[in-house]
Amino acid sequence: MKPDLKSMSRKELEKLQADIEKALRKLAEKEKKAALAAAEKAAAAHGFSLAEITGEAPLRKKRQAKSGAKTVSAPKYKNPADPDQTWTGKGRQPEWFKAALKAGTSPDAMEI
Repeated sequence: MKPDLKSMSRKELEKLQADIEKALRKLAEKEKKAALAAAEKAAAAHGFSLAEITGEAPLRKKRQAKSGAKTVSAPKYKNPADPDQTWTGKGRQPEWFKAALKAGTSPDAMEI
């Protein structure tokens, strides 16, 4: 049954659009998995793995390798009493930062 788009409200049309986009994403993912399985089957029929043919590591190994690499952020704050102590502004606040705030120093005054 074809929906009567002319009689639908804007809200109903937007919901329909969102549902269609969601269904299209799911279908594309399903088709991608089927294509990957077919490619792996074709490679196996010739005695190779898909990773050997494409020259790429299997997906699991790629993810593990990526998660191990971390970047170091540049420091954003420095301790007014000891400029060698710095903090990036991410994660837990260091004790010297908490103490300076408690003493009335503003975070802007400690910025590098």
